[in-house]
Amino acid sequence: MMQSTASQFQLCFRSLFHEGRGFAFPCDPKGQVDLDGMSERARNNYFYARAMVGRELSVPAVENPLH
Repeated sequence: MMQSTASQFQLCFRSLFHEGRGFAFPCDPKGQVDLDGMSERARNNYFYARAMVGRELSVPAVENPLH
């Protein structure tokens, strides 16, 4: 189970071709996402984003949107 601080972080996959587009998923400070806590749609988007790294999306980065 993820800690309550996990919501402070997002694992972001940025589009390589379209600025401002991509995917972001709640994660812990190490970039680990809670697959069991995701909806089916979010889980499918997460797996898609991982598969598209280097093709359509950048290597993911852990970001803190509050800073």
